[in-house]
Amino acid sequence: MPTTPATAAIEATASATPLPRARRWSARPGEAVAFGLVALFLLAFLVVPVLTVVTVAFQDRETGGFTLAHVGDFLSNDLFMRSFFNSLYVSLMSVVVASLIALPLAYFTTRFEFRGAILVQTLGVLPLIMPPFAGAVAMGLLFGRSGSLNLVLDEYLGINIPFMEGLNGVIFVQSVHYFPFILLNLVASLRNIDRAMEESAQNLGSHGFRLFRRIVLPLAMPGYVAGASLVFIKVFDDLATPLLLNVREMLAPQAYLRITSVGLEDPIGYVISVVLILFSVLSLWISSLALRGKDYATVQRGGGGLARRRMSRGQAVVTYALIIFILLLVLAPHFGLFLLSIATIWSFAPLPDGYTLAHYARVFAESSQYITNTLIYAGLAGLIDVIIGTTIAYLVLRSRMVGARWLDYIAMSALAVPGLVLGIGYLRTFFGVTLPDGTSLAAFWGIIVLALAIRRLPYALRACTAALQQISVSLEEAAENLGARRLRVVRRIVLPLMAGGLAAGFVTSFATAAVELSATLMLVQSSDDAPLAYGLYVFMQSPAGRGAGAALGIIAVVIVGLSTWLSHLVAERGGGSKSA
Repeated sequence: MPTTPATAAIEATASATPLPRARRWSARPGEAVAFGLVALFLLAFLVVPVLTVVTVAFQDRETGGFTLAHVGDFLSNDLFMRSFFNSLYVSLMSVVVASLIALPLAYFTTRFEFRGAILVQTLGVLPLIMPPFAGAVAMGLLFGRSGSLNLVLDEYLGINIPFMEGLNGVIFVQSVHYFPFILLNLVASLRNIDRAMEESAQNLGSHGFRLFRRIVLPLAMPGYVAGASLVFIKVFDDLATPLLLNVREMLAPQAYLRITSVGLEDPIGYVISVVLILFSVLSLWISSLALRGKDYATVQRGGGGLARRRMSRGQAVVTYALIIFILLLVLAPHFGLFLLSIATIWSFAPLPDGYTLAHYARVFAESSQYITNTLIYAGLAGLIDVIIGTTIAYLVLRSRMVGARWLDYIAMSALAVPGLVLGIGYLRTFFGVTLPDGTSLAAFWGIIVLALAIRRLPYALRACTAALQQISVSLEEAAENLGARRLRVVRRIVLPLMAGGLAAGFVTSFATAAVELSATLMLVQSSDDAPLAYGLYVFMQSPAGRGAGAALGIIAVVIVGLSTWLSHLVAERGGGSKSA
């Protein structure tokens, strides 16, 4: 039927008029089924395991009633309280040190005419593609008490700096690994600052450090706070890095040790898990509170970014020297891990005694199942995430289903659930559920896939939502007006246009799931079912296995690096899904 001005006016009026309640809440049968299946998935594999952990933490073991006795035991135990304050101290100091690393990289590459700025920012992100616990071993060889740097300092200056001793080592490793979160967010914020605000401040006499402190940094605060909160959460919840550095007096290691040594019935492990959840949520809440009531909006679209300035010769020398020093520092774990992977013997010497490829041969000959399992687990997890993420995005943006927005909230809440807590929740929830062959569901390798999928679902969900937001509803309406059913419209119109976002979401989930350890460390019951991250952790436990472990770590870096590169490539080529 041709569209006339009258019918156009009626349609415009109808779209502007709120629908009756029954119609607004109505949904197609297919949408209702999709909603029910996604809700059931999130309930079974996210909500119930987390609630189980919380319930056990406050449940009397004899009566089954509510009790605060376990919390009291936690608060009265010196070891647990010391572990709590150590975790808090390490997390806060890691944010400080990570900020000192990220700020110069972000500021100098966006503020000045800096040759190689894109290269510097790209290299600055590389630490994220290495598992932090693998970097911990490499940094121990380079900066430890008997590491390369201290051996040189002791020989020529007679000093030994405790870079990697105790909590200092955890702070050092975590800061070097997680500072890219601050770097990425800070660079984005600096590029969106309205140049007119900077110029106005300069006209009023503000220059140099005062301009940076009073104008530039406050306007970039949203990006900085977002990155800093992520660093805090990641460090506070990390399990493997403290364990590999033999630091036990932190909350995540204590929860793991209680559950694995005392057993699933030990309530203190669950209390510690609740504390981990609370501080993850608290960090996100404080980050939002810090920005509340303040306006960071730019006057012009995109802000124009800071006006780039030329550096004098002396400033350029100092700046490049500082940037090169920082890059050498943050890329040291990659260099150390690679040397370890090809070293014959590396002990009490600045460099290995000799070089070999035997460690790689050993990995491919004896432990190739780790690589195979990782490709299967991460691939299945990424596929699940894309399916669930696309479904939630479609229900939220295209359906009238009541409660669809809550699916988005619940799925995103996985960000605040540490992997260790999710693993403990899965063990407690599914240990008593048996499969037809009599084995426990908690021992089935598929439960590892589900844990990885839940952990990485928020990344895929945001990618799918962004991709669907770029597709105009009018394209779907046009197809339906031509007689196409909704399922056909989704299959022939929506999904092809979302291809770039779907691929980026899959690769992001795949790459991050490939090096996930906290949840898998709790769930792996057999080495035959173990993924790469677990095998890497096992190898790194003994000096004899560290060469093979380093080789496995390099393989992990290559897998994640290729996946990240592929994600960027697909996102660029898939950018054709523009709104009409």
